[in-house]
Amino acid sequence: MKKPAIHVTDHALIRYLERVLGYDIETLRRQIGHEIAARTSGQASSVKMDGYQYRMENRSVVTITTVSRPDIRRGRRVRRD
Repeated sequence: MKKPAIHVTDHALIRYLERVLGYDIETLRRQIGHEIAARTSGQASSVKMDGYQYRMENRSVVTITTVSRPDIRRGRRVRRD
């Protein structure tokens, strides 16, 4: 897909998720926080859960990425989709 002529900010995207699609962002934020807190002492820099890695800085989740696993046929790491 081609890049559109208009840029959509993160703030606008969050408002779209909340107001147009009806997602409750604060409930999702609390759910993620509770799940991570249950799996760490608070000092960890990341938590792996359900195929995703939650990276943290100063007791805040700053990004979520997919966990890569080694490809046993090639000895390389591949992304899990």
